Amino acid sequence: MRLYSVVIPVYNRPDEVRELLDSLIYQTYSNFEVLIIEDGSAKRCEAGVAAFQDKLNVQYYFKENTGQGFSRNYGFERAKGDYFVVFDSDTLIPPDYFQTLENQLNSTYLDAYGGPDAARADFSPLQRAISYSMTSLFTTGGIRGQKQGVGTFQPRSYNMGISREVWEKTGGFAKRDMGEDIELSTRMLQAGFRVGLIPAAFVYHKRRGTLRDFFRQVFSFGRTRIQLEAINPGTLKLVHAFPAVFTLFLMSIPVQFFVSKMLFYLSLALLTFYLLLIFFDAGRKTRSLFVAALSIVTALIQLTGYGLGFLREWIVGRLNAL
Repeated sequence: MRLYSVVIPVYNRPDEVRELLDSLIYQTYSNFEVLIIEDGSAKRCEAGVAAFQDKLNVQYYFKENTGQGFSRNYGFERAKGDYFVVFDSDTLIPPDYFQTLENQLNSTYLDAYGGPDAARADFSPLQRAISYSMTSLFTTGGIRGQKQGVGTFQPRSYNMGISREVWEKTGGFAKRDMGEDIELSTRMLQAGFRVGLIPAAFVYHKRRGTLRDFFRQVFSFGRTRIQLEAINPGTLKLVHAFPAVFTLFLMSIPVQFFVSKMLFYLSLALLTFYLLLIFFDAGRKTRSLFVAALSIVTALIQLTGYGLGFLREWIVGRLNAL
């Protein structure tokens, strides 16, 4: 039986940590420790963690703020396990997660893995709509932990794990945040480690916040994608540019009205068809017409926010190169 070390960085989210720890109590596989790394928070979760001392093998650490990537490294340095598992603080873990992981690693070993995220039926409509737009084939190309995605699979830090060997040879995360998981995934693949998706090892991702928060997040994702290309040239793929192309397409529609009425109406028809695809697909998956309608809004925010961030960073890069 492997000992898993669960490393969870947290910043000003004590309520989330309590919910996450509560979900870990019910694991059917219990050979794991939990390390909570408080990353310089003003709102500490120490008292909440203490309430679980008799229910979990949990340790609490407080450190100065260095970002989630380096906070995970801080946890890895103190972990006792054979395998390190990383969760975001806003996730809830199904009871069979670690048994599923153990079975998979015993049958087909991976040096590092990632798993999908999902929304529970009791999550708010906004949380479910954001979850759909962040995982749908129609918005992200299925690259965030889906069975059938576009491009090489790269684990994401809301739900991923690495062996102790990977940590020792790579040094873990090299960026403090924003794309730190993709950067590490790239180095793991380049080093020849066996990296893969475990579809059954999923987590529930609450994705708290507002539509404004969501826009800011995906805008940063778009900027980060260009920055990662500068760090590791050749990692930028065509699928990563889709939100930027879509954003430029939306911006061009008003201009098309004055250039060509036929082109204008054709573009409106294509946009309508695409949004209807999202509506019906989201409705089928969430079984809620309201969430399906809200998913159109979150999908547009996800695509345009990412696209604007991508374009902004690309333009700045070109200007700096002049």
